[in-house]
Amino acid sequence: MNQRIAFIGGGNMATALIEGLLAAGALAHDFLVIEPVEAIRAKHASRGLATHSLAHTDLSHYSLWVLATKPQDLQEACEAIMGFLSPQTVVTSIAAGIPISTLKAWLRGHSKIVRAMPNTPAKVGLGITGLFGTSECTMAEKKAADEVFTAAGQRIWLDTEALLDPITAISGSGPAYVFYFMQAIERAAIELGFAPTQARALAIGTFRGAAQLAALDETPLADLCARVTSKGGTTEAALAHMEAAGVKQAIVDALHQANFRARELAQLLSACS
Repeated sequence: MNQRIAFIGGGNMATALIEGLLAAGALAHDFLVIEPVEAIRAKHASRGLATHSLAHTDLSHYSLWVLATKPQDLQEACEAIMGFLSPQTVVTSIAAGIPISTLKAWLRGHSKIVRAMPNTPAKVGLGITGLFGTSECTMAEKKAADEVFTAAGQRIWLDTEALLDPITAISGSGPAYVFYFMQAIERAAIELGFAPTQARALAIGTFRGAAQLAALDETPLADLCARVTSKGGTTEAALAHMEAAGVKQAIVDALHQANFRARELAQLLSACS
């Protein structure tokens, strides 16, 4: 990576991205973290990164900015930093629900903007990030933004910004759905006589192995499921019960509800700006 990056906001996701970049060989002196919380600044400073508490810091020497504040704090941050924008600055926002049109307004019409929606497994390099960039961003600039998320896991570039709400509902919130299902397996294992530590290991190990198997095999997921299901067997009994209870449709409906809420929150944030 041959660029200087300023992170406006140094919380959990920014930390995950920075740690991934450093592990991949980036140099600490190429980063600046602007963060009002002293303890968070100290954590970044201990790695050799430049830090500052105020967003009024001169950012003109940084070609890529990552907006990583909470959505409700982003307008104030943009107003503080926009005086340092140059036409070549690429601004990447990981704030959920803030559309590019709003970011442009907050940044006085600046148009080189990328929106990204990572998820929490980015902390262990196994996340997946949806990205969309404006037409004013060159391929090289999009590649530079993409590199920020390389160490965080997979990246998917979207053809339209409108898909960022569904990305939020599916992969952004997705880890919680997986943990929810794992909780159910853990609970059942305990009820069937396993110790809590064993039950947790069974739940996590099953999901880890199944996910890796699916990742390495292009077979449709329905066929992978069928491979484990013998007629009259235990898997068939469990799946039949889930189908009768409407589990699959409930999951699909839940994701549609999450998508609806993502759009609703985006509208609320825009209305408050």
